[in-house]
Amino acid sequence: MAEQDAALVARCLRGEWAAFDELVRRHERPLYNGALRIVRDPDDAKDIVQGVFVRAYEKLSDFDKDRKFFSWIYRMMVNASLNWLESRRLQTGLDPELPSPGESPESQFFRGEESRHLEAALDKLKPEHRLAVVLKYFGELSYDELGYVLDLPAKTVKSRLYEARRMLAAIMTDAGVTHGTR
Repeated sequence: MAEQDAALVARCLRGEWAAFDELVRRHERPLYNGALRIVRDPDDAKDIVQGVFVRAYEKLSDFDKDRKFFSWIYRMMVNASLNWLESRRLQTGLDPELPSPGESPESQFFRGEESRHLEAALDKLKPEHRLAVVLKYFGELSYDELGYVLDLPAKTVKSRLYEARRMLAAIMTDAGVTHGTR
């Protein structure tokens, strides 16, 4: 996928608009899911992702071809999402009960009590710990990609994730939630 992205970037830099459309199609959903996990509002997540694609197109000539396009644009999405959170922090709290867009009643039901406890526990983490967990387990980024996105050494990323998992376990235990039970 990284090789295909590199070829699309090269085509785009030669003026082929359709190549950027293909990059958007390939990465729109994971970027949206990542933004939604961070900002927890479907409309704001869409706006953030659209803005990220505009910025990516404008800055495409600055893209480091030794990096993966996905890591580069994902980092842009994370930064835009964090900026959005910071701007909204004093205005309003986040709603932990927001359903995912397009979620069917059946999938809402099967999401289960444990999932709601996990979401609530994630909200109690410091932003840097929550972001590491969201990117690793929901964004499915490798430690190297996480390091690039968070601008941290991989060792620091591993340490932050270890701390975050310990904190999540403590929060869940305090809430009376044990693994594998509802």
